[in-house]
Amino acid sequence: MKSQDIRNTFLNFFEEKKHSIVPSAPMVLKDDPTLMFVNSGMAPFKEFFLGNAQPKNSRLTDTQKCLRVSGKHNDLEEVGYDTYHHTLFEMLGNWSFGDYFKKEAIAWAWELLTDKFGIDKEMLYVTVFEGSDDADQLPMDQEAYDFWKGHISEDRILMGNKNDNFWEMGDQGPCGPCSEIHVDIRSAEEKAKVDGKTLINRDHPQVVEIWNLVFMQYNRKANKSLENLPDKHIDTGMGFERLCMVMQGVQSNYDTDVFTPIIREIETITDKDYGKNEKIDIAIRVISDHVRAVSFSIADGQLPSNTGAGYVIRRILRRAVRYGFTFLDKKEPFIYRLVEVLVKQMGQTFPELKVQRQLIENVIKEEEASFLRTLDQGLILLDRIIENSQTKEISGTKVFELKDTYGFPEDLTDLILRENGYTYNHGDFDKKLKEQQGRGKEASQLKSDDWTILIEDEEQEFIGYDTLEAQVKITKYRKVTSKKDGELYQLIFNRTPFYAEGGGQVGDKGYLENAQGDVVYIVDTKKENNIAVHFAKSLPKNVNDTQKASVDVKQRYRTECNHTATHLLHQALRDILGIHVEQKGSAVHSKYLRFDFSHFAKLTVDELRDVEDFVNRRIYGQLPLQEKRNIPMQQAIDDGAMALFGEKYGDTVRAVRFGQSIELCGGTHVKNTGDIWHFKIVSEGAVASGIRRIEAITSDAVKEFYFENNRTYFEMRDLLNNAKEPVKALQSLQDENVTLKKQIDGLLKDKAKAIKGDLKNEITEVNGINFLAKKLDLDASGIKDVCFELGSQFDNLFLLFGAENDGKAILSCYISKELVTSKDLNAGTIVRELGKHIQGGGGGQPFFATAGGKKPEGIEEALTAAEVYLV
Repeated sequence: MKSQDIRNTFLNFFEEKKHSIVPSAPMVLKDDPTLMFVNSGMAPFKEFFLGNAQPKNSRLTDTQKCLRVSGKHNDLEEVGYDTYHHTLFEMLGNWSFGDYFKKEAIAWAWELLTDKFGIDKEMLYVTVFEGSDDADQLPMDQEAYDFWKGHISEDRILMGNKNDNFWEMGDQGPCGPCSEIHVDIRSAEEKAKVDGKTLINRDHPQVVEIWNLVFMQYNRKANKSLENLPDKHIDTGMGFERLCMVMQGVQSNYDTDVFTPIIREIETITDKDYGKNEKIDIAIRVISDHVRAVSFSIADGQLPSNTGAGYVIRRILRRAVRYGFTFLDKKEPFIYRLVEVLVKQMGQTFPELKVQRQLIENVIKEEEASFLRTLDQGLILLDRIIENSQTKEISGTKVFELKDTYGFPEDLTDLILRENGYTYNHGDFDKKLKEQQGRGKEASQLKSDDWTILIEDEEQEFIGYDTLEAQVKITKYRKVTSKKDGELYQLIFNRTPFYAEGGGQVGDKGYLENAQGDVVYIVDTKKENNIAVHFAKSLPKNVNDTQKASVDVKQRYRTECNHTATHLLHQALRDILGIHVEQKGSAVHSKYLRFDFSHFAKLTVDELRDVEDFVNRRIYGQLPLQEKRNIPMQQAIDDGAMALFGEKYGDTVRAVRFGQSIELCGGTHVKNTGDIWHFKIVSEGAVASGIRRIEAITSDAVKEFYFENNRTYFEMRDLLNNAKEPVKALQSLQDENVTLKKQIDGLLKDKAKAIKGDLKNEITEVNGINFLAKKLDLDASGIKDVCFELGSQFDNLFLLFGAENDGKAILSCYISKELVTSKDLNAGTIVRELGKHIQGGGGGQPFFATAGGKKPEGIEEALTAAEVYLV
């Protein structure tokens, strides 16, 4: 059975059981502070499990694209070494929210596997939770055990401990026991030798878990205690790739038709065969896995970058590049060429791959080329480290600097060092890495108390489209503590005028005021599991009293100006550059807006002016806001609204219209474009291959921009003696400066030639070395010319020159190549040591190196100290 048929069989089976088939949510999460990526099938449904929202149908089924790069069995550096773990994977799932429970979930799972898919019952084992004797004192899941007895012999029902058979969403929240279904696909001979039940959860590549049925019946509180959930839920997840392995009768996920087309293309491109060499096999598995993860992430709107989710994607792609570089001898970009195969294979189920194919290819190709340049630079730096090392063990700190500063992976460093007979201090490296990771974790770690519930309120109402002030009641609150922000209180209101950060727009700030006039400031508003959470530095005195909630009017107005301008900018770009332009990200703040979009070239001055004019004409046209709230998604699309890939939309949406600009948007906007006053682009540049970024300002920020420009203009005119044509006057000064610089360069060269003749007579022989240490009145370039001129005329030459320029000290060291070899001298090492005298540092090659410092008076000390190297 082909993978596409396997996927369809699963979904159709549960559709027949009255489940609604829902599309995969975007893998990249934008409004969840607890996760960067969907890492399990249940992640998109958290709001339903937490009771913050209700699904239209209490039974759902889907195939969800997931990404895992950490946690049990999912360390990124291990992917590729076995045959059944991946970064990106599909999770087939069926869900019940307060509807059916263990009996139906178990019966249907068994029916699907053994009847519809025809998997031999003798290949299957199941596990149930054995209970726990820890603080939770949980009983064995007898109920699940008894239901399983009706389908499978008891000797195939195994007990599982809390690590394997008790599933928790996180430190807090819904949780419960689970039953895992394992399959043994070993040969009959192997099964005869070793009983399959002894290999369950033992990381055997042919005895694997394929389905986990989670019975959510508890809630984990902040104090670690458990309470029963009012409604019980079912959350199941089956690994699609593993199911395909079983159904297609192969011994590895990578041998299924999910991966084989990509692997064949890698073989063709690299001229390497899969299945003949272990290291090559690992490299091919790594690349075939990682290209999927990176492609889906880009399609969902997450580009590689140096922070957050973007850093994860860059790390995955760079791992693939270095495996190709090291084991497949690919020194030029090639991974982007695999995207075509992936799109053909999965584009029908995930149409975003088809739509975004060109962008995916462009971004991957540019990232490959960039990292290959990094690898080249790293190889040069590593050669220099080896060259300068006095021992066969390289400092772990140096290896960490290569990784942290230059992006050169430590495993590649280790490989190259071993090939050259060197090692590095792993202890020092691990210490530096832990220090870095510790700093990041400490800054982001959040400790949360339990919620104190004041009012049982089913659903929070957002009223911030229509008012910025309202009487509200606090329904619950809790204290949270982090190293970054200190102690804060999270407040939930029954209704709120505060907009919670989302869709690129920042959250509102403002204050709460009680009847006695006591004020508590709201410093931020964020969305968590579809609820607006208000952050305050302190707790209101009387939390049960009605409070007046007031949004910061100025900040909201400026933010609304920028958000509406973002919509107009999007329209302008599509009108002027073409309909290929698509939004790839945005940030709407009170002071500025940022808009990322797909386009293949830098915008010209004329294009930028046209875009500004387009937006400003619509501002001056005073277009009114026209919005439709809570309308069906399809109706909004039929009206011409634009939906963005990578965004998660509900069954009903809000459509925002200004003239011909219509977008699906939950953000806040001005009532009329005339409120924006003016729009001004302040920068335009590249973010990635095929992705451009515009930063712009509106309203008060534009007034400030023109005021500052005007002030600068008049200051320049004053400096130019109030020239009538300041641009021409400035150009004349620049031309004159170029001419004078050429003249100075010529004079310095003449001076260097004159000095060279005098210096030849000052060179003395010390222990067979021609030596001179002297302070010169030349710049760094002139000193270098003198060094190499003298070097061409003298053998066994050791020169150290010092100079002072603009209050800074310079040291330059030249050593003849024969001295580098015969006397084991190294100019780079020497200037680094002598640089201490001038409170600086430097480096270079063994035969020529320079150092700079901030203590010119130390030059003479350095020149004198150089003599110790002549002994």
